[in-house]
Amino acid sequence: MSTELATIVDQLTRRYLRELPASAARRIESMSLNDAVDELSQQSAPVLAPVWPSLAADRGADLLARLPESLARDLLGTLTPIEAVRFLGALDADDRQRLLATLDAELQATLRELMSYPEDSAGRLMDTRVRTFRLETTVGAALEVLRQSNGRSPRLLFLTDRDNHLRGQVPIQNVAMASPEARLRELAQVVPAAVRAMDAREEVVETFERHHQTDLPVVDLDGRLMGLIQHAMLVQALQEETSADIGAMVGVSPQERALSKPWFAVRKRLPWLQINLLTAFLAASVVGLFEATIAQFTALAVLLPVVAGQAGNAGQQALAVTMRGLTLREVTVRQWFAVTAKEVGVGLVNGLAVATTCGLGVWLWSGSLGLVLVITAAMVLAMVAAGFAGAVVPMALTRFGQDPAQSSSIILTTVTDVAGFFAFLGIATLLSKLL
Repeated sequence: MSTELATIVDQLTRRYLRELPASAARRIESMSLNDAVDELSQQSAPVLAPVWPSLAADRGADLLARLPESLARDLLGTLTPIEAVRFLGALDADDRQRLLATLDAELQATLRELMSYPEDSAGRLMDTRVRTFRLETTVGAALEVLRQSNGRSPRLLFLTDRDNHLRGQVPIQNVAMASPEARLRELAQVVPAAVRAMDAREEVVETFERHHQTDLPVVDLDGRLMGLIQHAMLVQALQEETSADIGAMVGVSPQERALSKPWFAVRKRLPWLQINLLTAFLAASVVGLFEATIAQFTALAVLLPVVAGQAGNAGQQALAVTMRGLTLREVTVRQWFAVTAKEVGVGLVNGLAVATTCGLGVWLWSGSLGLVLVITAAMVLAMVAAGFAGAVVPMALTRFGQDPAQSSSIILTTVTDVAGFFAFLGIATLLSKLL
């Protein structure tokens, strides 16, 4: 390749990385790790910085660990502290310490402080690079500081006293419209709400929703300003958590991506598949209890999946609604009785409606009144049990301090299968003289 052509390719590559970072991130994730390192090592930190936030945490961390040390250091310094912590947290302890040791003392201290907070706390979401202003600062002086700063344009100016206690806030539009000689004290508004660094993510979400703030200050126990949580950062964190919960409900690791290596996916999925197998044997053992009844009335084997399938769908609906209520804090564990009663009622009404349709179909197919009675009664009981389980399972797991997203689906599937099989075959045994 000629020197001129190589220069053109390099310029196009840099433009691609800067202007289409999300597309570039997907392309990097599809490459082998060695090829990606070779390509990225030729770029500078400012060119790579827009791409890195779009990378999966595990891939971004693996690349950081293998890039030239000077490039990795510059890249960590270019990223926001929150973004840097996201990738450092995905590294093993040795690589993390090695990269931290290359950074300047101030940035290193900031990143270590952020990583010291629990994963789901306000401290892990805050940006410590917040510019504050004194109450006596003039509007003209504040605007001059903002003009000279290279950071993000703030929506609010936060005011502190000489001890860094948070004393008020001023919308940037009010500053722009005020007289240059006016003091920020004269424009100050009360800060509607603030959170502490150790507050849980759920409390942060609740505060955002209650006060509709774009930036939420984080303070220590004495009210000193520590950092800000931007609404966009919180939304991103919630999207990642929701995505992880969806995967966890079916036994998929939060670290797995569409292009993860097959062996990694096997290691993360196989344990849950083995657990599913055990629960399937439990459901099969219920069927085995009624082996004689099935042998006598073969039509039961044809209709058995219908009852279990409908119960499973009804249970998943109840589970999804309950999980969403818990995630969005629409309900708490204390309201378990009201939620359960509602889902049982819904299961009863839906069960009666579905049983009517199902009974009509079975009558046209078999002409057996006894078979109609068996499947309609079983359908109602199974769907009531599914609604009950869909509400109680995530509530109970939350009450005992477990993640409801991690195993609710597996437990629910077992309950609905066992309830459906037992109800259908049990009623068939009791009414066998009508079949």
